[in-house]
Amino acid sequence: MNQPLAYVHPQAKIADNTVIEPFTIIHKNVEIDEGTWIGSNVTIMPGARIGKNCKIFPGAVISAIPQDLKYAGEETLVRIGNNNIIREFATINRGTRANNETLIGDNNLIMAYVHIAHDCIIGNHCILANSVALGGHIEIDDYAIVGGMSAVHQFVKIGKHSMVSGGCLVRKDVPPFVKAAREPLAFAGVNSIGLRRRGFSDQVINQIQEIYRTLYLRQNNVTQAVRIIETELPATDERDEILDFIASSARGIMKGYSRISPNNNY
Repeated sequence: MNQPLAYVHPQAKIADNTVIEPFTIIHKNVEIDEGTWIGSNVTIMPGARIGKNCKIFPGAVISAIPQDLKYAGEETLVRIGNNNIIREFATINRGTRANNETLIGDNNLIMAYVHIAHDCIIGNHCILANSVALGGHIEIDDYAIVGGMSAVHQFVKIGKHSMVSGGCLVRKDVPPFVKAAREPLAFAGVNSIGLRRRGFSDQVINQIQEIYRTLYLRQNNVTQAVRIIETELPATDERDEILDFIASSARGIMKGYSRISPNNNY
């Protein structure tokens, strides 16, 4: 249902049961699937592909051109999956020729004033709290949480089930299953509460804790820790997830926190 005070370009493809509130502008080359609600004063620019049952709140700007001086006007996309909530004044830029698209999965909560730059990849069930700022080419895996006012450097990766504290400067990759805090950003324990909420058993959580004790709390460098984890700790899906993340990290993973005692129960 389109309100008469909204503008929808005649070439936009809008599902019949999408709701578009007054004073919203939807440009050409936009596709919006069924059940999505778009609040007042939203701007959806060319290249947006928005899935089912999303809620986009007033003032959001979707698929504006990248804030990247290398962008030369090429046609690129923003792909947003199903059941996403995008709150007031969030901005999501479309891709550049590097990846051709910015990708956002399903069931994410993107709070007010969040900025997602070009070529980012956001997984499923992620939470980006108020005023999070993501540089270009950032990857955030499933169930990750980034606290409000945090700024994430371009090309950084944030692993599954991790949690970044509010107000952080994220310059290095954040491995899966951990909490990250302090300045400079450092390991602050395993995200055990979040893991329990998502059905991880105590045994699995204890195994993850032992991996990160080896990596961060026992005076090993990364190379030494990886060798010990590979040879002395049991093979599990979670262990392999962590090892694969470390091996593929281009920027390097965040450091441990030197004041944490090895005897603390993480």
